[in-house]
Amino acid sequence: MAAEADVLGELRRLRTRIPQLRGALTASVDGLVLAQDTTDIEAEGVCALTAAALGVALRLSEATHQGGFRELLIRGEQGYLATYTAGSTAVLTLLAEPRVNVGRLHLEGRRSSALIGELVDAATGRGVGTRDTEDAEP
Repeated sequence: MAAEADVLGELRRLRTRIPQLRGALTASVDGLVLAQDTTDIEAEGVCALTAAALGVALRLSEATHQGGFRELLIRGEQGYLATYTAGSTAVLTLLAEPRVNVGRLHLEGRRSSALIGELVDAATGRGVGTRDTEDAEP
């Protein structure tokens, strides 16, 4: 992907803005790693699981008439996992410590996912100038 360096740069800036992040990665909606800034996880496996969770979240959102999928937040004993749509073909997944400010996580995650979505969509020739990230569905 032509935008990989730009996406990786945004992941690194995001980790600087939220010191409690343990990892950040971007994946295609079918589970392929596009860029990662993680050290203690197996990114390929996490991306594959993210794609599976995304499929369930899409179906659940549709079945409950909540509209298009935007984000998913999982709280575990050891922290948070948040996934956000990133354009029409990608998602941003963040791994955070339990002490993270969840409001800040959402604020920064949404901003970064919008930028990453633009970068990925431009690189793949999808949605360039035609879709607002808030209206885009993976």
